[in-house]
Amino acid sequence: MFDVLIIGGGASGMSCALVLGSAKDHECARAKKIGLIAHQKTSHLQNALFNNVLGLTPGTTGASILESGKKQLHSLYPHVQQIDTEKVTEILRTEHGFLVKTNKTEYSAKLVVVAVGYTNLFTIKGLDSYIEPHPRAKTEKHRIWLKNTDHKIDEGLYVAGTLAGWRSQFAIACGSGAQVATDILTLWNNGEHVKIHDKVVV
Repeated sequence: MFDVLIIGGGASGMSCALVLGSAKDHECARAKKIGLIAHQKTSHLQNALFNNVLGLTPGTTGASILESGKKQLHSLYPHVQQIDTEKVTEILRTEHGFLVKTNKTEYSAKLVVVAVGYTNLFTIKGLDSYIEPHPRAKTEKHRIWLKNTDHKIDEGLYVAGTLAGWRSQFAIACGSGAQVATDILTLWNNGEHVKIHDKVVV
């Protein structure tokens, strides 16, 4: 069973996985099993171009970030299990957490983070009761969100990125995923707030 399973390998999902992975030496996260279902074919990053993001070289493409993000996660935090070739079809609550079904198999998880796109082509069964029109998108675009409070949909169930109701900006999506990660770390740390920072050693 995963302690947390992140669904979506775009900006918010990858950011969530990186922050959780980077907490590997923190007492609250040492023995945790973290997974990322990194299905990226329908990610809005596939055709994105970034000239206005702090820290990114102008001209950086979303497609390159999708690729480099997976490599970064694998290189720095290989304990985070990446599942690349599966797409989630259904999420069911169980006695001990959730059953996450994909087009190939199924996984058990104590916590689930949904970090996929916000189009009305949303196909994950089991979340229908949370779907509402997106509060920060043009009505004619028919965008959706999963109704939540501070990224929490329900007990043990989180949402990040545009599907959490945020605008479609790369920096916002990354921050949303990082916020969810620190909320989960705080949960694991018995409610004591956790932030993970790397520092230059002088």
